[in-house]
Order: sequence, then structure tokens, then C-alpha cells
Amino acid sequence: MTDYTVSAVDEALALLLRIAQSPGLGVTELARDSHNTKARAFRLLYTLERRGLVRKQGPQGLYFLGNKALYLGLSAQEQTRLVGLVRPHLRELGRLFGENVQMRVRDGLETLCIARWDTVDPDRVHNDVSVRRPLHVGASGKVLLAHSPPDVLEALLSQPLAARTPDTLVRRSQITRELARIRANGYSISRGENTPGATAVAVPIWNRDKEVLASLSVAGPGRRFSNERTQAIKNKLLESAQVISALC
Repeated sequence: MTDYTVSAVDEALALLLRIAQSPGLGVTELARDSHNTKARAFRLLYTLERRGLVRKQGPQGLYFLGNKALYLGLSAQEQTRLVGLVRPHLRELGRLFGENVQMRVRDGLETLCIARWDTVDPDRVHNDVSVRRPLHVGASGKVLLAHSPPDVLEALLSQPLAARTPDTLVRRSQITRELARIRANGYSISRGENTPGATAVAVPIWNRDKEVLASLSVAGPGRRFSNERTQAIKNKLLESAQVISALC
């Protein structure tokens, strides 16, 4: 079996976990524990420090977890809890409408699917958990982008945007108008923006601080999304998102 492990990444993560288990160790102890030379351990720790995952403290240069490690831990805890809250709703929505249902979160300028329910219908939209997608693409991405901090939108629009299909929104004027519409209406619709012929409806999931944590969406072949059915899907998504948000 092929081993795709990147040794430097593996060694750096081992050091990060060691610091998490035993904060306050110096480079000599960390080098010994990780079976690295002191020079290599220092370079790995320096890289982690530059990324904010560890911090060096005091005249002896002892290592502790940095703020970015705390951010990762809190995000993981929040997303794990969120997946547990959402799963029954994914199943209910999927069985009710017979279409794929998923929850996505924003990760930088991309969205990441962290939970989904797939219909058994062979005529469906195909996606996998952990699949990434540009933030401006699709109903879920647009919902997350509409409620992102202004600097996220500026960072996205400062670069050329790739079109997944001829219907993908890539012009600044298109995107800003669409985001204003989403904020006003409380939901997003995508028709062929990520997959030709597919339609998706997405709504935001909020926390108690009125921050958007994730998007909840239903997607399938566009011919099954009549105006009446799209309206029914949208209403049920909003109802489910309200229940989930009340628990977040």
C-alpha cells in the first residue's frame, strides 16, 4: 500500500501533539521525545510558531500551544457538536424531498461539506463529505459569503474567480447584488452554478451571537425543482435551520 505521508508535516504534528500533552517543554526535550536532532526540531517548532500554533515563552524558551491551536480546538468542538445536532434534520429533509441534503462551513475562501444525507435515487447530484468548493460557487457558498466579514468578500473579489459552469457568478457586480438579495430574503438558490442542470436551495444556521456557523441545503436535478416545490423546500429548510440555530 502506498504511503502518502509527508514526513515533515508528520513530524511537526507529532511535536504539536506532544506540546498539547506536556506544555512547557524546551527544544532539547522535544527533540529527544520526537527522535529528531535539536536543529531539525527547532526548525519544525519555528514553523509552527510562525503559524501561531505554538508559542515560545520565557528565557528558557519553553513551548506552549498558541492561539491558532486554541482556535482549531474550539472549531473542531463546535463543528462536531453541530454535526450531531444537524444529522436528524439531514435525514428528515432527505426522506421528505428525496434529494441530497448537506451542511457546509466556510474555511477561508472555500466551503467544506462536513455532513450530508444522500438519496438512493441514481439520478442525483454527486458530492462527498470533505469536498471543498470556492466560496462564491453554489447556494451554500453564497449563503456563507453573504454573512462573512467584509474582509472575506474583499479578499475573494480581489482575485480572478473561476467559473465552474457558464452560470457561475464571477463578476463583482453580480456577486454583490446576489449577496444583498440573500441577506434580504434569508436564503439562496443556485441553478447550474456548480453542476450543470442542478438546482440547490440553502439557508444559514446561526449561533446565539447571531453569527452564521454553517449552511444547510437541498440539491438535485433542476427539472424536479418547480417553483412550488422549491418554495416548499425553502420553507422546510428555514424551519429546520431555526430549530438547529436555537440549540447552537
